Amino acid sequence: MAYRLARNAVVLVLLLAAVPLAAETTVTLLHFSDYHSHALPFYSDDGMAGGIARAVGWLSREKRRGALVFSGGDTINKGSPAWSDKYGCAEWPWWNGIVDAMAFGNHDADYGRAAFEQCARAVRYPILSANTAGLRRHAVFEANGMRIGVFALAGSDFPSLVKAEGFSFGDPVAAAREAVRELRETERVNAVVMIGHEHAEADYELARAVPGIDLIFGSHSHLKRDLTRIDGTRTWYLSPWQYLGFISRVELSFENGRVTRVRGALVPVDARLPEDRAIARRVRRMQAALERDPQYRELFTPIARLDAPVSVDALARRTLDAMRAAARADVALSTTSSFRQPLPAGPLNLELLRAALPYDNEIVVCEMTGAQLQRVLDFNRARAGTDSESYIAGADSIDPARTYRVAAADYLANVAYREVFTCDKQKTGLRVREEVRKAVTR
Repeated sequence: MAYRLARNAVVLVLLLAAVPLAAETTVTLLHFSDYHSHALPFYSDDGMAGGIARAVGWLSREKRRGALVFSGGDTINKGSPAWSDKYGCAEWPWWNGIVDAMAFGNHDADYGRAAFEQCARAVRYPILSANTAGLRRHAVFEANGMRIGVFALAGSDFPSLVKAEGFSFGDPVAAAREAVRELRETERVNAVVMIGHEHAEADYELARAVPGIDLIFGSHSHLKRDLTRIDGTRTWYLSPWQYLGFISRVELSFENGRVTRVRGALVPVDARLPEDRAIARRVRRMQAALERDPQYRELFTPIARLDAPVSVDALARRTLDAMRAAARADVALSTTSSFRQPLPAGPLNLELLRAALPYDNEIVVCEMTGAQLQRVLDFNRARAGTDSESYIAGADSIDPARTYRVAAADYLANVAYREVFTCDKQKTGLRVREEVRKAVTR
């Protein structure tokens, strides 16, 4: 009997030794967003960044190594830079064979539904938006034996941002809940990823409202944020800023088909990344043709010379000063999202100015009591760290008994801060960017 038990124990040990332990499987995900037709490298506080030739070169190499690659949308931008006004979505097919799926962004509708549909027919990757009528809700990709479910959303602000006819949008949270349910229960995916396109605050709220999302790639807010877990959830978040300045890289590790570890970082797109030479040559030719085009030539003619770089914060201060002076106001406000990049030293042209101030906002003014103005300041303080936070000038000390003349960009007064900007708003006919142009060319 003892011999039989000992023999059985040996057999059991041998059998257990023959069964391999659960091996860790890793899937690499890459994501960029809010390219906005910035084909050329652009000036940033850290030097020259971006450039589609660098992004294509590096991402195509990573794709060959097995990575999944996603775009968060807003790949074109009517008006600024001028690139997409001339070339439309010419770059979309350049991502064929590299990008696995793209989120629909509000600016992707800038040239209308028919133009969008024509662009979509030129690509082999799906364009996703779970709450946009007529678009695919989600997609599933296999990598290293794992099934990765991907969906995208149109933010709750799309109805006010998308002016083109032919687009309609449903509730993003309800659409996300249904997409996650389908991916988890029907598609039986091992991980669920959201690739865009809504503000960071909405992404955080979404993670808390809809369990089952492993990772959200930030977009729309143009925020640069390192990998973090959203408080109160099991969802991770990473946001790659804008214009191909950074690419998000995340490694999802799995054991027994479940996510067990998430690691990630932002990869800077700079001179250290190899360019795709064919794309680089194409961009140079297209940019030269753009600058020669009589329709756009004026944008590239110098209007001033800057002796030193102007940071985003310094540009914002100069802009608010120009707004106060032009509108004869005591206080001026503009959202941080109105200022997209710094200005380099040297010749300044309208294309560079439009890149720094891409939105042609009108200045509106109204009279506010000190108490009303304080409410606006408190509203702004609650939005610290978000893209709807504002730069404010002239409100260092508020007298509740005083009446203030307040100037603001129309987007702030009518959209971002409309719930507290309840005064009688008066249009001035003055444009924010034009007043800055006047100020720098005096």
